[in-house]
Amino acid sequence: MAKHTLREWYLATRPWSFTVSAMPVVVTTAFLWWYSQQCGTLSVNWWAALLALVGIVAFHAAGNLLSDYNDHRTGVDEGVDMLPLVNGSFQPREFVRFGVTMLLIGIAVGFTLIAMTGLDILWVGFVGALLTVGYSWLKYRALGDLDILLTFGVLPVIGTSIVVVGEVCLPALALALPVGLITVGVLHVNNTRDAQTDKNAGIRTFAMLIGGKWAVRVYQLELLLPFVLVALMVALGVMPAFSLLCFVVFPRAYKMCRRMSLLLTDGAGAIADMDVATSQQQLFFSLLLSLGLVIATIL
Repeated sequence: MAKHTLREWYLATRPWSFTVSAMPVVVTTAFLWWYSQQCGTLSVNWWAALLALVGIVAFHAAGNLLSDYNDHRTGVDEGVDMLPLVNGSFQPREFVRFGVTMLLIGIAVGFTLIAMTGLDILWVGFVGALLTVGYSWLKYRALGDLDILLTFGVLPVIGTSIVVVGEVCLPALALALPVGLITVGVLHVNNTRDAQTDKNAGIRTFAMLIGGKWAVRVYQLELLLPFVLVALMVALGVMPAFSLLCFVVFPRAYKMCRRMSLLLTDGAGAIADMDVATSQQQLFFSLLLSLGLVIATIL
């Protein structure tokens, strides 16, 4: 068995995708800091916030590795020579071992947070671990989008709230959809692009079930609705006006939506790198939203 460098192990986890798991924790922490200043009854545990960030990235790495292993085992990734398991640079058992190791690290971080903040976070970590391990099974049955929305949208907001301020801050739940929908878009555009390959492998994804025309519309909704939701929350007073800073990347989202429509005329090749671009959009949107919340807190 060939030895691998740390860089090779790192790249095997698909680190470019980690923003989709890290950003919900960052945005939620920024919101909780702002909200704690408004209500005056909550205090932010910054060490817990940092550990929550480490934990969710570890779970994400585990999910990527185990998902890649399952895709290789079922033949979903056949012909994609850039993937480590396809080109033979890694052996399947190495991915399994590394994936389990990252899962155990995530669990260890979870128990550390339990020791620091109490048992309330236990059920969030348990559900998160189940969704991580079961992701491939759900993805192959057209439920991967729901898994991602829960794992990288709803659960991080709830879990971060519990460990950072000691309770579920209900107003913070307003963040779950704006950030979570763009995250789901990363998976959705990937599945839309790979619909024929997935069909040949005998699996079903949500993008396959609804067809190309509706897959385009769903993606456009996932990218544009978050801006509408943030504007609505600002209008209702749930978020400060500075949250609208995220609209700086609205033009980029609009251009990406127009590019997605090329699928219907130019085929899957027109959206070949849209999963990476969507991940970047989630990063930009989340960072600007967090920056707006921080500015509102300081001012």
